[in-house]
Amino acid sequence: MEPLGLLGDAFGDPVFVGLLVAILAFVFFIYLFIRRTLTGFQEGMRKGQR
Repeated sequence: MEPLGLLGDAFGDPVFVGLLVAILAFVFFIYLFIRRTLTGFQEGMRKGQR
């Protein structure tokens, strides 16, 4: 009885799961970093216009 075939085997592999978590954490970190940079830039532009 195979739950999901090859995909089920991949999620059972701790190395694959660790790699997937690391990639997702990296993407999330990059998103937050870019968002913070852009909001800081917008704030600086607003202060400069006053």
